[in-house]
Amino acid sequence: MPLHLIFMGTPDFAVPTLIALANAGHEIAAVYTRAPKPAGRGMDVQGTPVEREARRLGLKVATPASLKSEETQAAFRAHNADAAVVVAYGLILPKPILEAPKLGCFNVHASLLPRWRGAAPINRAIIAGDATSGVTIMRMDEGLDTGAMAMAERVAIGADMTAGDLHDVLARLGADLMPRALAALERGSLTFTPQPDAGVSYAAKISKEETRIDWSKPARQVHDHIRGLSPFPGAWFELGGVRVKALRSILATDSGAPGRVLDDRLTVACGDGAVRLMQVQRAGKQPMAAEDFLRGTPIKAGAQVQ
Repeated sequence: MPLHLIFMGTPDFAVPTLIALANAGHEIAAVYTRAPKPAGRGMDVQGTPVEREARRLGLKVATPASLKSEETQAAFRAHNADAAVVVAYGLILPKPILEAPKLGCFNVHASLLPRWRGAAPINRAIIAGDATSGVTIMRMDEGLDTGAMAMAERVAIGADMTAGDLHDVLARLGADLMPRALAALERGSLTFTPQPDAGVSYAAKISKEETRIDWSKPARQVHDHIRGLSPFPGAWFELGGVRVKALRSILATDSGAPGRVLDDRLTVACGDGAVRLMQVQRAGKQPMAAEDFLRGTPIKAGAQVQ
């Protein structure tokens, strides 16, 4: 029979799982998400992607700023949930929240645990040049993504795949895995494996200081940096004092002084090898193909980017 659930999530990544659970017939007592924030040029207050989808589905929405107060915890317990499903929620779940659902709290994590615990597993996997990623379903505990694993599925990371590309693949995969995990939970057949001590790594939040491209690094590292930060926050360089984001690139066989433009197709030399920029975004403008960018901003071979 369907489970009585609480769903907890915030960004686009969580929306497919919410939809999948609703389609599977589970009773979603409440959807917890982050409070609305001003966004866009007009700084209009907008609900999160999860809130917008929850309201479309006619579900009750809660947006507490914290889960630490006794009042908030009592309201959470009052839902009398069988389980909570957590997908990129963004708030720490204290012990009383973790212990409130009868069967536990279950998380969709966008990595193959224990690799890339933490806030930015998709970005870090690509920046590190990983060849594979995946999704892990785990039962949450008080640690940072340290809970016992129930299910996992692996995917290949393509040579030119961006963080945005991988995000979409893993979001769909999580939406497929979680209903399967809950079905096994209903049957009493879901088994758990403690995470191994070996292979633990942490995916720290991306800082502004690490977004600028360092052309002195090898081309492979520059390429991985560009795609690992695309589309957001975006790796960037300066051209004539103007900031430009590099959103897509491919490796090139050319060579030259780091930061030197090598041809009329926006191929830029790195410390070892070169990358050809395929999609860029000037500050305040929309992303565009490099060839379109070059029509409006011709850049000759020999130019220097910073």
